[in-house]
Amino acid sequence: MRKFAAFWYDFVVGDDWRVAVAVVIALALTYGLSRLGLPAWWVLPVAVALVLPWSLWRARRRP
Repeated sequence: MRKFAAFWYDFVVGDDWRVAVAVVIALALTYGLSRLGLPAWWVLPVAVALVLPWSLWRARRRP
C-alpha cells in the first residue's frame, strides 16, 4: 500500500508541489464557475499560460 501511495504522490505532485497546487486551484475554480452557470472554459488555458512559464523560470534558476 505504501508503494502504491508513493507512486500516486510522485505521479500527481512530481518535481514541484507548487504546480500541483496551482492545477488543483484551477480545477476547483473551473468547477466553481461552472456550478454558478458561468463560462469556465477559459480558466484552464489561462492557468497553463501562467503556470508553465513560471515553472520553467523556477527550474532554470536552480543551480
